[in-house]
Amino acid sequence: MHHLSPLLVQSSGICAERGEGSWLFDAEGHRWLDFTSGIGVTATGHCHPKVVAAAQEQVARLVHAQYTTVTHPNMLRLSDRLSEHLPAGLDAVSFSNSGSEAVETAIRLARHATGRPNLIAFQGGFHGRTLAAASLTSSTTKVRSGWGPMMAGVFFAPFPHTYLYGWDEETTSTFCLQQLDQLLLTQSPPGDTAALIIEPVQGEFGYYPAPASFLAGLRERCDRHGILLIADEIQAGYGRTGRFWSHEHARIQPDMVVTAKGLASGYPLSAVAAAKGLMAQGRPGSQGGTYGANAVSCAAALATLEVIEEEDLVNQAAEHGRYLRERLEALVRKHDDIDEVRGKGLMLGIEMVRAPGQPDGERAQTLLSRCEQAGLLLLRCGTHGQVVRWLPPLTASRQEIDLAVDTFEDALENSA
Repeated sequence: MHHLSPLLVQSSGICAERGEGSWLFDAEGHRWLDFTSGIGVTATGHCHPKVVAAAQEQVARLVHAQYTTVTHPNMLRLSDRLSEHLPAGLDAVSFSNSGSEAVETAIRLARHATGRPNLIAFQGGFHGRTLAAASLTSSTTKVRSGWGPMMAGVFFAPFPHTYLYGWDEETTSTFCLQQLDQLLLTQSPPGDTAALIIEPVQGEFGYYPAPASFLAGLRERCDRHGILLIADEIQAGYGRTGRFWSHEHARIQPDMVVTAKGLASGYPLSAVAAAKGLMAQGRPGSQGGTYGANAVSCAAALATLEVIEEEDLVNQAAEHGRYLRERLEALVRKHDDIDEVRGKGLMLGIEMVRAPGQPDGERAQTLLSRCEQAGLLLLRCGTHGQVVRWLPPLTASRQEIDLAVDTFEDALENSA
C-alpha cells in the first residue's frame, strides 16, 4: 500500500495497470473479467475507443476552464445533450465532481426553494460520505460512525424491503406508505418537510428495487403536500437497470434527478437536474466548485452518451439483464446457500445465507476470493457483506456473462 492511508482497504488484491472492455490487466499480464465496473462507473467498459479519443483530443485543447469564471463548449453541449434524456420539464443542470456533492446540491436547493428545514430519507439508502450526504445514509453504520452529531432535520422512513419483511410487494408497499404518513403526522410535518430523497433501486443495502406502487405513493404525497421528490440515480441510473433512469420503471417523475457514476465512463463528474423555475429558487453562489464540469470530464460524458445511443446499451442492459437473472436464478434452485436474486437490468444481487433469512457475509467473501483467483472480479454489499453484486459493463457480451456465471458456479461447488 506504500504511503496510502491504511483506511483505504481494497476488496481485492489486484493492482490494475490497464483495462480493455470488460477486462482488467495487471503488470504481469494476468487478467480479470471485471463485473464491478468500478461500482457502476465504467458503464461503457474500460477505455472505450470513442471515450478515449474524446478525452485525448480535449486534453490537448483545454483541460480546465473553471466554470464559475468562464463557460466552455463541452459543458454547454453536455447540458443540452443530457436534457434530451431527462424527464420532461427538468431543463436545468448543475454539475459537480462526485455523487456526494450532487446530493448536497440537491438537498440545499430543496431547502432554499421550499423554505422548509426537514428532509426524509429511506432506511437502507446510501447517498454519500460527506456530512450532509452521510446524514441521509442508513445502509450501514460505517459512513456515520464516530463523527456525529450528524446534520439536523433528517428523518428516516421505511423502505419496502420485501425480502426482509417477508411480504408481497403490495403489502410491503402499503405498510411503508402508512409508516411514512405516520412520520409526517408525528415527526416531520409536511409544512416543515422540504424533500423526500430515494434511490429507486437501493444500492449498498443490497440491490432492492422500490415497487412501482411505492414510488407512485411518494409522488402522490409530495404533490399533496408541496414536498419535492429527489431521485438519487447515482448507481441505478444511466441505463444500468434497462431504462435510462431507474425511476422510469414506475412511470413517475421526480422533481430532481441526481446522477454520477456512469455519466462519464470513469472521469469525475456528477449532475443535478431540475426545472429551471425550481433551480432559480436556489440562492446565488450556492452552486459551483473549483473542478465542477471539468472540460475533459464533459468531453468523456458527451462521448459516453454517443456510445450508449449508438450501441443501444440501454436496451442491451435490459436484454442481457434478463439473461443474467435467468442464469443466477438457476443457481438459486441448485444451491441452498443462495436465498434470492433481486435487482433490475445489469444491477443484480444474490443473497448468501447460512439458512433461509440468515445472512452469510463470510460465505460471500470466500466466493469472491475464489472468483478472483479464477479471473473474475465481483463485489459485496449488504449489512453483513452477504450480497454478491453483479454489475458488469453495459457493453458486456453474453459470452462474458456466461463465463462469469460459470466461474461463480464453480466457486460455489468447490468452496464449501
